[in-house]
Amino acid sequence: MPRSFVNDAARGHIERDVTPEQRAVEDTLVEKVVQSFDRTPDPRLKQVMVSLVKHLHSFIRDVRLTEAEWGAAIDFLTQAGHITDDVRQEFVLLSDVLGASMQTININNTAYQDATEATVFGPFFVEDSPRVELGGDLAFGAPGEPCWVEGSVTDTGGLPVPGARIEVWEADEEGLYDVQYDAAKRSGRGHLYTDTNGDYRFWALTPTPYPIPDDGPVGQMLATVGRSPLRASHLHFMVAHEGCRTLVTHIFPAGDAILWDDSVFGVKQSLIKEFEQQPAGTPTPDGRTIDGTWSRVRFDIVLAPTEE
Repeated sequence: MPRSFVNDAARGHIERDVTPEQRAVEDTLVEKVVQSFDRTPDPRLKQVMVSLVKHLHSFIRDVRLTEAEWGAAIDFLTQAGHITDDVRQEFVLLSDVLGASMQTININNTAYQDATEATVFGPFFVEDSPRVELGGDLAFGAPGEPCWVEGSVTDTGGLPVPGARIEVWEADEEGLYDVQYDAAKRSGRGHLYTDTNGDYRFWALTPTPYPIPDDGPVGQMLATVGRSPLRASHLHFMVAHEGCRTLVTHIFPAGDAILWDDSVFGVKQSLIKEFEQQPAGTPTPDGRTIDGTWSRVRFDIVLAPTEE
């Protein structure tokens, strides 16, 4: 950040008593702003805007926000807008590091029996991933240790879900996604479909920790408050099928030192999986020849039904 959000002068400002007269002035403004939405035709939009105004004003009054701090916040948001493009979404990143993305996911993916838990979407999903056949390699030449991933997709009644679309994407061993090299590049990502038994299998890369993009305002904010930009190692999944709630989730290797310090709060206990390391020369499930070590993991996915 170009300057600290809360300096010594501001701390004294926060501690200053607010007189009843001053409080009345502030209350009056909140009421006026809330009333400005009285003619909003969409009830849900009105509910959201009124709640937003009340919480925003409550925050401003709670911390006794200074004009300098307000200016710093506007500068920060302006910088986030300038750095955002078709590949880089700084506002999603900001939402992630503040836990807003994870909380929205928690609210909209309520627990349902033994359905697999959801987690953050992340800023690097793209729509046009290549199709990968079952057993194929979605690394597409990205550097890293090969990883055999397999599992099943079932509903909460235990029935297989054939034809489920599985999107997978991940960073390479350098901690970068394909689009960070070149917006048109496609590697370390792909989509495939479960077979008639609801099973799937593919080659990917063993996940490694990496920092979220920290060369912009969000990274500067994390540095200012003493937080690490590192994400726990993970492999992204998005699984969809008609009649089922679309699942957006990750799996995380057990033993990762960063697990519970994940910068976007995306780790859940149920999503931690054993990535079993295989010594060089160990036969692979599909007979592929690998020069060096590799790993394997099983991830059985359970989809919740679509909510009525």
